[in-house]
Amino acid sequence: MTAQKTRVIVIGGGYAGVLAANHLRLNENVDVTLINPRPKFVERIRLHQLVTGTDDAVVDYSEILGAGIQLIVDSVARIDAPRRSIELASGGELTYDYLIYAIGSHGAAPVVPGAAEFAYPISELEHAQQLKAAFQAAGTDAPMTVIGAGPTGLEVAAEFAEEGRRVTLVCGGVLGPYLHARGRRSAAKRLNRLGVTIIDGPGSTATEVRPDCVILADGRTIASTVTVWTAGFGVPDVAARSGLSTDAAGRLLTDETLTSVDDPRIVAAGDASAPSNLPLRMSCQAAIPLGAQAANTVLSRIAGTEPKPLNQAFTGQCISLGRDGGLVQLAHLDDTVMPLHIGGRAAATIKEAVCKGTVSFLQREARKPGSYFWLKGGKRQQKVAAASQPVRP
Repeated sequence: MTAQKTRVIVIGGGYAGVLAANHLRLNENVDVTLINPRPKFVERIRLHQLVTGTDDAVVDYSEILGAGIQLIVDSVARIDAPRRSIELASGGELTYDYLIYAIGSHGAAPVVPGAAEFAYPISELEHAQQLKAAFQAAGTDAPMTVIGAGPTGLEVAAEFAEEGRRVTLVCGGVLGPYLHARGRRSAAKRLNRLGVTIIDGPGSTATEVRPDCVILADGRTIASTVTVWTAGFGVPDVAARSGLSTDAAGRLLTDETLTSVDDPRIVAAGDASAPSNLPLRMSCQAAIPLGAQAANTVLSRIAGTEPKPLNQAFTGQCISLGRDGGLVQLAHLDDTVMPLHIGGRAAATIKEAVCKGTVSFLQREARKPGSYFWLKGGKRQQKVAAASQPVRP
């Protein structure tokens, strides 16, 4: 007699969701459904390349999803935890035994006047496609402004400048806030070499975006035919809309096994998860191991064993600065930066290897579930313990 299969739904077909779906196939009696709003996997870390035409930033799911995984192209409108069901945006309903919430993140909604109307975001495939059209339509001498000097802003500014465009990078404070001072100097040197005008320090926050310019806090006006908004990320509000506990940013609150604090049948991974209200840095570097660990938690619950707590580490951050340059900022396992970094062509080569590697991890897990392994030992438990201590008056 064939055992009844356990139904697991994975919401979100990004790095965490795909890895989780593939990893669940370690148990052949698990029926896996992946729900994603697009029919193709989006390599978000390559969206700036899509704009300039050096990569299409998409991969067919047939290349990265294992056999037997059902892909449903749709969005989730609501989770009904008591009934163990989800409502699809198309109007359908699906039931589950376990749910992995890997819905990911999107660009933070800009609150600066005019930004929503006149600045292009680049956090989603559709955004990058719209920006590509504007990039191509603008004259080669048209001024372009990138607002935000995190990894995305640095990559966009460098990519545009390498194509010979006039680029101004509005930092809103410090260039590359995550970077060590030495890494920051290396990034600035590369951007200067490409001809990027860097506006940082006091008064460098954008306070208004107009069709043809950007206004800064200190009153300066920056001419801009094409303005790109890269400042910050947010998460979809599906968990909050569904009555599940979230942090202030809307990420699903979980314990250290990535299990929702409200429901043991719901497990989270990736950018939209907040284990112990101490979320990891939003990145595919965090998302892929989280996907594997979320799947392991579900598999443990199915087997009736105790899930293991979260255990992963960081190595730093890789930033492309055009096709011929880059920056690899090294970090301790707990994600605090080191003075060490790698720049130049060597960093560009490493960054490209990382981009290809993320897809190869998914492909390998699709072929052989359980083959993926990740770096561990980031002193997570010490952080959790410290955060749980009462504050002394």
